[in-house]
Amino acid sequence: MVIFDEDKQNKRVSDLRKQEEESLAETLSNKYGIPYLDLTVTPINIDALRVISELQSREAQIAVFNDTNKTLSIGALSPQNSKTVEVVKNLEAKGYVVELYMVSHASLNKVWDRYKDLSYSFETKSGALDISNEQITDFLSQVQGIPDVQNLISQILKMKKSYRISRILEIILAGAIATNSSDIHIEPEEDYVRLRYRLDGMLTDILEFDLETFGLLLSRIKLISNLKLNVKGAQDGRFSIKIREEEIEIRTSLLPGAYSESVVLRVLNPNAISVPLSELGIGPRLLEVIDHEMSKPNGMILNTGPTGSGKTTTLYAFLKKIHTPKIKIITIENPIEYHLPGIVQTQTDDKKDYGFAEGLRSALRQDPDVIMVGEIRDAETAEIAINSALTGHLVFSTLHTNTAAGTFPRLIDLGVNPKIISSALNIAMAQRLVRKLCEECKKEILLEGKAKETIIAILDSISDKTYLENIQTTNVWQNTGCDKCNNTGFKGRIGVYEAIVMDENIERVVKDNPSEREIKKAAKAQNLLDIREDGVLKILAGITTLDELERVVDVEKE
Repeated sequence: MVIFDEDKQNKRVSDLRKQEEESLAETLSNKYGIPYLDLTVTPINIDALRVISELQSREAQIAVFNDTNKTLSIGALSPQNSKTVEVVKNLEAKGYVVELYMVSHASLNKVWDRYKDLSYSFETKSGALDISNEQITDFLSQVQGIPDVQNLISQILKMKKSYRISRILEIILAGAIATNSSDIHIEPEEDYVRLRYRLDGMLTDILEFDLETFGLLLSRIKLISNLKLNVKGAQDGRFSIKIREEEIEIRTSLLPGAYSESVVLRVLNPNAISVPLSELGIGPRLLEVIDHEMSKPNGMILNTGPTGSGKTTTLYAFLKKIHTPKIKIITIENPIEYHLPGIVQTQTDDKKDYGFAEGLRSALRQDPDVIMVGEIRDAETAEIAINSALTGHLVFSTLHTNTAAGTFPRLIDLGVNPKIISSALNIAMAQRLVRKLCEECKKEILLEGKAKETIIAILDSISDKTYLENIQTTNVWQNTGCDKCNNTGFKGRIGVYEAIVMDENIERVVKDNPSEREIKKAAKAQNLLDIREDGVLKILAGITTLDELERVVDVEKE
């Protein structure tokens, strides 16, 4: 009895067809005088596929399978095809040397199939991780919120090949950029790894994945961040990604944890930090005061608050406001978060012993009119900054204190002579960032109970009652959640501010090494809102909520 094996027979037919096709390609190679090649058994240089897109490749019936020093190896089905001739001419016009090979349909399909293996990114000559191609742009356009990011990462996690690690990292990064996240947290636990984004200042769970994938992902992050692969201690590095001509810097921080290294990637997106002065949230009266202080030819404007409170964004907005071709502005930053045209920006580098103090000293030799120092963190920087403000320069900087009143004791702690502070400092500010209610889904409710008591008490503390004109005190708004705001009820952030201007009352108390309370008491006559009062007016205007204000400010403390 003869058993007919259909699968075996089909394979035999398929093999015969392939042999016939390869024989035809070999015959045609003699006709056209072009060498024949079977790409189904030839190694393919994946990166060579980047030279032309998959669509172009298929339309022209060609496949680029190697690229060595601008010499391209290209398989072609028909060298005289008009599309093939056109693409080859275009490549030669770009400076490529093209080597054509006669190939079969099977060979082309083998190469075209490898386009799916092509990583979205590649490292540029400058060391940037470039993800500016069509695929990532399409990805960014299809991401509407966190669920889209979760789905895309979940799909890639199911892939079993090694190239998926690059894809996972690229989608994690692109997802953070698409959702305007400021940080990416990758945190290994005992049995799994947790991925979180910091959205509008709040950490949001994205998904969990396995430890094996994390190990490969960690190596990839170390590699592109120029970190040591064999070191499991704390390390800091950086790399950049490029999307649509915009370069976004990523700051990498590794910390040894209980189970493995915890990873935080800080996303320094120029678009996120470029906020117009009018949209920062500074009240009209305070803005008028700041404008007056910025118009002075010398002195110091200090902005204070904890890390991540938006201090640098505010200073950038100030610089853009005063910048004209008639003045020279120099900044000393770490890092340069946003490139400002027409302004000289320099970045500190601890490895080269170029810190804020050294940068400030060097900047003064360039005859600037305005200097921005990213942060005053030591006595030397404080002394040079103060002296710069006293010698005809307008100086902008930040300081780590909690309140505007805390600026004065902090400067004294850094060794600045109290008598000089009054001559050098124009205005001290403090700020926090609160999440803004989503305009699509915020819900109006009656102001009552404990919330009403808190808000009325803060309103009563406002000495200048003109602030309360046209302010309603019966309703507030609460967050609900919709698709537009990732179901959080909030979308975007805005600043709450306070400021103290240097005047005679402040000058008098500063000489006696005052406490914050004494400074605040002396500033009462300036009739500027404190940070709680500014926040409450924003609550009653439907911009944010009391819970959100309480998250960043101690509303009980006067």
